[in-house]
Amino acid sequence: MPKALITGVTGQDGSYLAETLLAKGYEVVGVVRRTSHHSYERIEHLLDQIEVVAADLLDQHSLTVVLQDTRPDEVYNLAAQSYVPTSWTQPVLTGEFTALGVTRILEAIRLVHPSAKFYQASSSEMFGKVTETPQRETTPFYPRSPYGVAKVYGHWITVNYRESYGLYAVSGILFNHESPRRGIEFVTRKVTDGVARIKLGLAKELRLGNLDARRDWGYAGDYVEAMWRMLQQPRPQDFVVGTGQTHSVRELVEVAFGHVGLNWQDYVQTDAKYVRPAEVDVLQADPSKARQELGWSPKVGFRELVAMMVDADLERLRRSD
Repeated sequence: MPKALITGVTGQDGSYLAETLLAKGYEVVGVVRRTSHHSYERIEHLLDQIEVVAADLLDQHSLTVVLQDTRPDEVYNLAAQSYVPTSWTQPVLTGEFTALGVTRILEAIRLVHPSAKFYQASSSEMFGKVTETPQRETTPFYPRSPYGVAKVYGHWITVNYRESYGLYAVSGILFNHESPRRGIEFVTRKVTDGVARIKLGLAKELRLGNLDARRDWGYAGDYVEAMWRMLQQPRPQDFVVGTGQTHSVRELVEVAFGHVGLNWQDYVQTDAKYVRPAEVDVLQADPSKARQELGWSPKVGFRELVAMMVDADLERLRRSD
């Protein structure tokens, strides 16, 4: 039975990846930060099937001990400070987790378990102010937020450890991927939660920032399969993962409100406080390499994804009423 170690197991991607690996016959170990309260909402249904261990991306020793104790075949680093707006208000903390945290895990692997295969969760935010569209593995990075900058560091330190020490270490450059498990602060979930609240009479308006920003949105449950496939290749390579299609925030809002029979223009207000200091206007993946070499393609389309998220928020709010 192969063993996988997942940092960020309590997050959206971590929970879907744990489910995927369990279905493939893996033993799954999830890394969580030691806190005074448990936030296991996304993995509550998996706690009798996975092992949960405490370690911290800020603490080199704890990561080294976990690697030594568990000796996993595969390590997936999905933990980060991943909310882009917060990276402006907490840039140093973002760098510690999202950049140097990657180095600490790689160093732990190098020191005590160099045969482990390593997956780093890179991000389309690294492309930022894009130099070409669509973006592929060879597109230069031009990050536009402290988060994007930190992810660029994490990406290149992964390449560096691969080339310096011969580790099987890869980066998945994933474009925006969403689900009902997405955090409420992210724009997709903010929209679907807002639509559900308005539909149920719990709110009267939804305030958003830049409606013209365009993103390549896919379903997180599809994307974790690509992560796993990257670690099954004969040699370590980096891959761009996305749908290849873009939609504006305005389209997202229109589809979400339309799903419940409402006109978005009656409820949506733009608010300058939600506009980023440096905007990323458009991100669009060229997933050709992933399609050809991994045999991967997304199964859930944009409209289906938005409907799934709106329905889940409606159900959640009705249950809590």
